[in-house]
Amino acid sequence: MFGRQKPPVTPPTEPGDDLPVGIIEGKGRPTPRRKEAEAANRRPLVPSDRQSAAKAARVAQRTQREREYEAQKRGDESAMPARDRGPVRRFVRDWVDARLNLVEVFLPIVLVCFVVQMTFMQINAWASLIALAVLYAFTVAAIIDAIVLWFRLKRRVIAKFGEVQQGALFYGLVRAFQVRRSRLPKPQVKRRAYPE
Repeated sequence: MFGRQKPPVTPPTEPGDDLPVGIIEGKGRPTPRRKEAEAANRRPLVPSDRQSAAKAARVAQRTQREREYEAQKRGDESAMPARDRGPVRRFVRDWVDARLNLVEVFLPIVLVCFVVQMTFMQINAWASLIALAVLYAFTVAAIIDAIVLWFRLKRRVIAKFGEVQQGALFYGLVRAFQVRRSRLPKPQVKRRAYPE
């Protein structure tokens, strides 16, 4: 009534005339009943031997972590964790590693200032105040350096890839805060050898 008219279906004259060449009729086996199909797919939610299953899972996780750690040391991207893979992440890593970052010495400076402040607090108040002033000045300088790093890295990534991948800039900033020797994946470029 409201739809278009369907053309009348004419029955085929001979069986098999309506099939294209090369198609075989039937699947060669009966369709399994629903109960049989569900029984074939049923697996226990909890393994029967929980201790051995947990031990096997721990061993598998440990070997996976070791394989990823070795890949990070070598620079082999195929076995790295997912957060370190891809051309954008590689570019961010190489660009941060090539840059001389003020923020990478932030944690050692904070530690030294904290030790000086705690040691000389009772002995010499001026040394403690100087350590505190150095700490505040270095914190402000590190924040400014991190902001500069963020905007320069964003401009470079957009120039190379057209857009910024989600999380890539934060990935570079976190990498910049790490001391160069302790970074994973290991740096693959020298200082001031910026990637193209």
